[in-house]
Amino acid sequence: MYLSRFLSIHALWVTVSSVMQPYPLVWGHYDVCKTQIYTEEGKVWDYMACQPESTDMTKYLKVKLDPPDITCGDPPETFCAMGNPYMCNNECDASTPELAHPPELMFDFEGRHPSTFWQSATWKEYPKPLQVNITLSWSKTIELTDNIVITFESGRPDQMILEKSLDYGRTWQPYQYYATDCLDAFHMDPKSVKDLSQHTVLEIICTEEYSTGYTTNSKIIHFEIKDRFAFFAGPWLRNMASLYGQLDTTKKLRDFFTVTDLRIRLLRPAVGEIFVDELHLARYFYAISDIKVHGRCKCNLHATVCVYDNSKLTCECEHNTTGPDCGKCKKNYQGRPWSPGSYLPIPKGTANTCIPSISSIGTNVCDNELLHCQNGGTCHNNVRCLCPAAYTGILCEKLRCEEAGSCGPGSGQGAPPRGSRALLALLPLLAALRGAAGPRGI
Repeated sequence: MYLSRFLSIHALWVTVSSVMQPYPLVWGHYDVCKTQIYTEEGKVWDYMACQPESTDMTKYLKVKLDPPDITCGDPPETFCAMGNPYMCNNECDASTPELAHPPELMFDFEGRHPSTFWQSATWKEYPKPLQVNITLSWSKTIELTDNIVITFESGRPDQMILEKSLDYGRTWQPYQYYATDCLDAFHMDPKSVKDLSQHTVLEIICTEEYSTGYTTNSKIIHFEIKDRFAFFAGPWLRNMASLYGQLDTTKKLRDFFTVTDLRIRLLRPAVGEIFVDELHLARYFYAISDIKVHGRCKCNLHATVCVYDNSKLTCECEHNTTGPDCGKCKKNYQGRPWSPGSYLPIPKGTANTCIPSISSIGTNVCDNELLHCQNGGTCHNNVRCLCPAAYTGILCEKLRCEEAGSCGPGSGQGAPPRGSRALLALLPLLAALRGAAGPRGI
């Protein structure tokens, strides 16, 4: 009777808290990992899937250039103006702050005037290719939540590849190809994201949409994340439940939006014409004023906070999970295989909390939330109940006089509380359920 009542209450609190939790209006953020609700048994914790806020991830990256000496200014050199490629009296000098263009200027705060930018050396060694790899590393798995946007101060390159890594730069896969002529550069027919669909959303395409030469209003290159979300959530991203469902059930789709590193491979600078002008090679170089990467730490829906400490991002794991991505169960909480949290059921998702191992069930006798000390007892360090003088038992659930056989009308003490014997038999189950909900404060 007590068991069926307890399970009914448990089902009720899950239903009630689902109704109470507001539908997330933004991409995938859950405000908390747990919330306290009231039931007939008192306050209990309701656990849910959760993840950190989306933020500007460029604040946490490390950048590396290859070749490392490709930045202009050492030795100083002149280059042609961006707007007029035949005015070649601008100077890049690494030893003079006003004339230097180091890599960190790709990620600094951009005011309107003057713009700041990283710049490569010019193509003075033509016909040797002028190629640069720009690697952005987080030393942490992150999930992209908005378009990657690269703003060039020079003309956009004639040929470029955006690549991603899921294993901290050990292996790389193309994300998208960019070219003025996709067929000539990469032997691929040109496409845009608009040519894709739900069934082809993972296709790697080459686009000519962002590869023009010197034009003042055409400096931006996109990798379209939101347009790909829209295949599932609609053009205004209003049907997020559909997107969540796809992410929950399709690992390849989740992995597509997940990276540890990004690499921008600049293969050929903006020429703007069929032939390279060998008399004015100072016209040709790369310059990037801004890179935007929005995303969040991947915590497998087991953390709402990701901290940055000692130049490292780490999830603050909930649900009895641990690891940099909350990717495993804590010690003594391996009662079932680890699983990521689930976006389903919408709106708040299922926590998939790690539960105690069989050998650890019952180590915490009470917690004042799910396992209460009875009859005025108080919980001491979750290990034992401190009982009033008249009561005894694991949860202070029985009268002392009952043990002595002296309970009765003349003893001044009533009959033992109803259901106390049943409660004793249910202790292991209750401890397991308490563990499934997780200890307070984790």
